[in-house]
Formats: sequence, structure tokens, C-alpha cells
Amino acid sequence: MAKHPIETALSVDCLPKHVAVIMDGNGRWAKAKGKTRVFGHKAGVDAVRKTVSTANRLGVKALTLFAFSSENWRRPEDEVSLLMQLFMTVLGREVKRLHKNNIQLRVIGDKSRFSRRLQDKIAAAETLTASNTGLVLNIAANYGGQWDILQATKRLAQQVAEQNLTVEEITEDMMAAGMSTADLPDVDLMIRTSGECRISNFMLWQAAYAELYFTEQLWPDFDEDSFADAIAWFVNRERRFGCTGEQIQALLQE
Repeated sequence: MAKHPIETALSVDCLPKHVAVIMDGNGRWAKAKGKTRVFGHKAGVDAVRKTVSTANRLGVKALTLFAFSSENWRRPEDEVSLLMQLFMTVLGREVKRLHKNNIQLRVIGDKSRFSRRLQDKIAAAETLTASNTGLVLNIAANYGGQWDILQATKRLAQQVAEQNLTVEEITEDMMAAGMSTADLPDVDLMIRTSGECRISNFMLWQAAYAELYFTEQLWPDFDEDSFADAIAWFVNRERRFGCTGEQIQALLQE
């Protein structure tokens, strides 16, 4: 029996090359269970693991996760402190697993506000995985899209001052080259969980033409099926045919 044309048309070439995720809803998930916000953040780590694994198995080139925004410093001091401790623990525990699966880890954002110990741990994890050729996993920590654009602007200003570069010679490509994800494709698909419909200063330059996918699901409940549904939605938006989450799941089995 001949395959349906939709099935034959669906391949990894249809999938987004760069997926960005705003992981929202940990606090609300915990509150609904009568637990502290930190309980929700810890549960969110499992969702991270599932999402990274699924993206890697699908052959996605880059996955950027919004872990900690520059605005998060305004949260209660004890919560920020616990988040930093959780970041340290997860980084130490997961980096070997990432390395084993050929995943390259990068932490993007202003790392200067982190403790020296955390900065050293980040540097060691990045060095360990630097030569891996699979998924590039960006963890956006103390990151903001406006900050990213500002850093690129400062680099251009320095080039103007030091290399006799004129204002007229500045191009979009030169600006893009100064971004934290300069060597990666722009974001194709941005996912936000928990029902909020805004991008919260995340990847502003890179997501200029991204498809925006908003789901009511809270982040700790986001799993392989959730990611497959988001990818299927993207394929339908881009290709205009009836791709389903089940077809994405089938790709995972190949």
C-alpha cells in the first residue's frame, strides 16, 4: 500500500533547526500541589531533561532554554539563592550525561553576577563538551534580549573606534555576529509554557521571524509528547499540511 503523501513529505528537513523555550509555570505548579516554589523548580529539571533528550533525538541543531532572566534577580533573595544552588547541582550532575550524548553545552548571558565557583563550573562544563557535534544546548542564565543586543552594539562601537569602520559600513550581519548565538541559526520556533503570551525579553534579535507557540501546560508537566505537539504545530505552520504529534513521535523511533 502506498504511503500517504503527508507521511512521505515529513522528514527531519521539515523540523525547526533552532528551538527556544521559555520555561514558565514552576511556581504555579508547586502552589497547586501545596508545595514551595523551589519544589516546582526541581520538578522543572525533569522537564528540561526530557526536552533536551527529545530535541537531540530529533536532530534539532540548537535548543535554547530560558533558565534565569536578568529580571529574576528581583525575586526574593532566598529563592534566588536556592535557584543558584540548584543550577550548581544540576550542572554538576548533568554535564557528563550531556557529554556522553554528544551534546555541546553553552551558558549565555551575563555570567559576571554569578559566584566565582559557579563561573568556574560553567567554564569546565563548556570546555568538556566544546568538541561535541550533536545538539547545541544553550542555557540562558542572567540573560536578556536587550542585554544581548547591547553587547553586540558595544562590540560594533569598538570596531568603529579601533578599525576605522564607518557607520555606513555597519550591516545587520555585523550586528548578528556580535550576538551570543552568532554561529547558530536564528530561532525558528519559540515555545512558552503556562499560558502567558509574551516573550519576556528573550532572544529578541534571534527570534525576529520565529513561530511563537504558547501552551497552557505548566513547565514541570511538559514532556516528550508536549514537545512533539509543538514541533507538529510548527511543521503545519511552515508546510501547511496536517502533521501530527504522532508523526513526530515516529521520527523519534527511526
